[in-house]
Amino acid sequence: MSELVPSVLARKWLGFGASICVQAFAGNTYAFPNYSPTLKKVMHYNQLQLNNLGVAKDLGENVGLIAGLVCNKLPPWVLLSIGAFNGLVGYGVLWLASTGRIPPLPYWQMCVALGIGANSSTWFNTAVLLTCMRNFPHSRGTVVGILKGFVGLSGAIFSQLSTAIFPDNPIMVLFLLAVAPTIVSLVAMHFIVPVKPTAGCGDDPDEQEHFVFIIVTCIGLAIYILGVTILDNFVSLRGGFTSKVIAVVMLTFLAVPLLIPSRIYVGNLAKWNKWPISTHMRGPASEPLLKAERPRRDVENDSSTSSLKDMASQSGGGESEESLFAVAYGAFWRLKKGPRRGQDFKLKQALVKADFWLLFFSFLCGVGSGVTAINNMGQLAEAQGYSDVSMFISLIGVWNFLGRLGGGALSECFVRAKGIPRTIWMATAQGLMLIAHLLFASAIPGSLHAGSAILGICYGAQFTVMVPTASELFGLKHFGIIFNFITLGDPLGSFLFSGWLAGTLYDREAERQREWTTERPFVTPLPSTLWGILMSQGQGAQCRGAHCFRLTFLVMAGVCVVGVISSLILSYRIRPVYRMLYEAREATISNSKSKDAEARDNLR
Repeated sequence: MSELVPSVLARKWLGFGASICVQAFAGNTYAFPNYSPTLKKVMHYNQLQLNNLGVAKDLGENVGLIAGLVCNKLPPWVLLSIGAFNGLVGYGVLWLASTGRIPPLPYWQMCVALGIGANSSTWFNTAVLLTCMRNFPHSRGTVVGILKGFVGLSGAIFSQLSTAIFPDNPIMVLFLLAVAPTIVSLVAMHFIVPVKPTAGCGDDPDEQEHFVFIIVTCIGLAIYILGVTILDNFVSLRGGFTSKVIAVVMLTFLAVPLLIPSRIYVGNLAKWNKWPISTHMRGPASEPLLKAERPRRDVENDSSTSSLKDMASQSGGGESEESLFAVAYGAFWRLKKGPRRGQDFKLKQALVKADFWLLFFSFLCGVGSGVTAINNMGQLAEAQGYSDVSMFISLIGVWNFLGRLGGGALSECFVRAKGIPRTIWMATAQGLMLIAHLLFASAIPGSLHAGSAILGICYGAQFTVMVPTASELFGLKHFGIIFNFITLGDPLGSFLFSGWLAGTLYDREAERQREWTTERPFVTPLPSTLWGILMSQGQGAQCRGAHCFRLTFLVMAGVCVVGVISSLILSYRIRPVYRMLYEAREATISNSKSKDAEARDNLR
């Protein structure tokens, strides 16, 4: 059985490495600012139409209820195939229409095509997150942070690839979005498979070491892309051999995590064969072939608390761990009908819980205000006098990646060390995002660079805090549908704040500026009043100046304040759950140490 351990663990890590590659190309929606200014000009859209196209994109990206419903019934490769098909069709149609290869499509059909293309990411996310969280149940925060981090980095990756391949044609990013994720997912689907511990793979003593190696690699990739982006601001790296070398090095970084399964397969076979099976794995061979049946009530109690047990069991505790958990759980909760926090909820059961709606509303405020800035970044940069938006897209992508990575790792660390609720970090990120919105509203020199970095890191942290929090509060059994329902906060926020508010205010401000400059051509436009914004009509004019988005981002700052309050209320409500997890884990570790000490004494 010990000979099977390297191959099984290698398969698990190979799947994780393949998942990283999928996620690195799954964030196709973050490339929207790369092609949106050109698409606006080619298709003759006004800002309201462009922003509503962005809403269709966000809606497609986050409406994953179907993926959540079928994720427990279909293998991961089927989910990845559906995502690949959606991306190829959706972005392929957009590319054909915008380049004139097919007749121009009506506006609503463009929205549908973009929604279908963006919907590919929800299939990729569902397949990858669910598989890897089940393969690494004791490191959910770290796993989610890494995988969702690469989604945030996708915008910068697509930006670098398009610069290398199509340096003077931004609309060709659509072709890249159609082809690249499809090829990667079709190759990776062969390796992304669930690996159950009972199949011959128990606890991996080097798991944390491997995660540290991947995190260091991820940070190295982020620093590399950031350095290239900053250097390109001073010395043009577009086109030619240099940009292609930059792209090749970037893709090489993505392949580095695959060294872990290679090391397990080739270099460590002797080490693995020396492991005692009873100590490091608990597989089928170490258990009786036939088990005595337990009473039905015991089975139900065991399954209802399984999700919190996974989080509490960071080291082997056996029956004593289960009894400690049962004592802590029974002492805290009152007996009542239906699942309790940490048990496996169905969606309809979660929908009647205040915790669920607080998490949903807090997530809506954080990502809704963030996606408003991201969707309008192209026009925001143009309004402030920048002709090239790729610098800010790369900044958002890199810091989005670091925010997702840091949010998952930081929340995991404090959950294990002190039992601090993850949602505290959601509140912290929303508080910092408020500063980014105020910088965008001020339009002072350098504010767009600083604001892009703060926005990226805070926006990214929302996802890697929300995902493990949802799994800890509502269990993993129906996590796919619950997770995808909560992510509906992203398109809802996009519709309210980006599609309706930002688009309407920009067009009305642009029209007011055009009327002002037409009547008085030598007078600089002044910041508009709220009444002027509400009474003017947009005709697709282009707005220049700090006032174009000032009111929008002042409102977004207020939304962040509401999000902070919601996150703090939720943190206060669920802190007993995390305190219980922390105390149960401490008791388990203490009990395990005492057993080891007793065993050593007996050997003496």
